[in-house]
Amino acid sequence: MPEKIALVGIGKIARDQHIPSIHADKDWELAAVASRNASLDGVDNFSSLDELLEKRPDISTISLAIPPQPRFDYAVKALKARRHVMLEKPPGQSLAECFELEKLAKEMGVTLYASWHSRAADCVPDAKDWLAGKTLKSLRITWKEDVRRWHPGQDWIFEPGGMGVFDPGINALSIMTEILPDPVHVQQATLAFPENRDTPIAAQLMFHHSGGAQVTAEFDWLQEGLQSWDIEVETAQGTMKLAMGGSKMFINDELVKEGADHEYANLYRRMAELVQAEESDVDLLPLVHVSDAFALGRRVTVAPFEF
Repeated sequence: MPEKIALVGIGKIARDQHIPSIHADKDWELAAVASRNASLDGVDNFSSLDELLEKRPDISTISLAIPPQPRFDYAVKALKARRHVMLEKPPGQSLAECFELEKLAKEMGVTLYASWHSRAADCVPDAKDWLAGKTLKSLRITWKEDVRRWHPGQDWIFEPGGMGVFDPGINALSIMTEILPDPVHVQQATLAFPENRDTPIAAQLMFHHSGGAQVTAEFDWLQEGLQSWDIEVETAQGTMKLAMGGSKMFINDELVKEGADHEYANLYRRMAELVQAEESDVDLLPLVHVSDAFALGRRVTVAPFEF
């Protein structure tokens, strides 16, 4: 029998990715949703998580597809009700929030999954395998997109806790931390803040690598025209490139794999495995890099931004 799951938050990402992925997975039955402003046909609809938890004790798992600012309070309620919890990325506004959620999940004896959808892209495991045992010379992240196109009107992203350009940038960091065989940490950062916003709209990062490789990242949320989500890696044994967010892989400039859009399907498959094994998966390293960038970053003020 499939596990009953409820989805909290019925925005664009929920309708585009979460709902189709749950419906397509034999391990899950979407039994209810909770949203203040939206509803979904064919399932129980609740206006709050409190109401959902009270009226549907048979639902074992809660998936939170809401902005990071309120996510901690929602996750605490679900965990205290002894429900398994799946967190959309980033898992929280801060590391402290995530540490507390991880501790609470252990105390309640339930699963907590901090999901990273870009890490679940089809070519990421292949890139990790290819890099194993190779000598890294450089890794360059180029993550440039148009916020007006991908997040129209979503002002919460530019509010404290919204992370600004690191909302997409953390996707690249989640891939980098998965495929690199050696640890890195942020050494320098420059963060560009619009004068009327509280989070950056562009960022440049430089990382320390124990072997002396040059590891950098460039994030830009004002990219017009061609959008780019690329990670280029040079090793002593050849070059590799992950393009389009990890869905295409090139070796020495030759396309060797082109995957499908299975990211969220892979996340829900992983969540089912964790619940069945009574385990949690809370990898916070991508969020560590973002926190370090804010701590170490040189702040520059740029022109105001409006949607």
